[in-house]
Amino acid sequence: MEIKEIAERLKNGETLLYPTDTSWGLGCDAMSVVAIEKLYQIKNRSREKSMIILVDSEQRLQSIVDVPEMAWEIIDLSEKPVTIVYQNPRNLPKELLAEDGSIGIRIVKNDFCKQLIRRLNAPLVSTSANISGQKSSVHLKDISSEIKDAVDIVVDEQYATPNVYSASSVIKIWPDGQIKVLRE
Repeated sequence: MEIKEIAERLKNGETLLYPTDTSWGLGCDAMSVVAIEKLYQIKNRSREKSMIILVDSEQRLQSIVDVPEMAWEIIDLSEKPVTIVYQNPRNLPKELLAEDGSIGIRIVKNDFCKQLIRRLNAPLVSTSANISGQKSSVHLKDISSEIKDAVDIVVDEQYATPNVYSASSVIKIWPDGQIKVLRE
């Protein structure tokens, strides 16, 4: 399936299983509340555990949040993919936000994801491709048939790139400059 068709289906509220710059993930159009709810159901995930979004560029990131200088330094210096949790995002469905109103965002490096986000013209929700509490998978072959059968689209492995990392670092930054590493 071509990226153009995947983007059109996501715009219509469908969900997908796709390769990211870390592991295979479950995702949807970040602007589709219906699709976000489907992901929570597929994962059997508590609504208290928010999901992250992927963006394709610094410009898209800046359209969603005010990016503190410290965040740019972390992004520039990080050797592995890094998800930064920002406060006070703009123009995102409340269903994506954590209880404190924050959202984790990563500028993705994977070409497939970048192209899909550009075609979709919206951020992409990303969460590990597993039932909540179970082990996540780096390879498509290791993902349960339960997950594969539950999503609307399973992206072809041809779009996957070899991943060195199974998870991103997660760092929370508050507007006053405080930083907390949530996952190394």
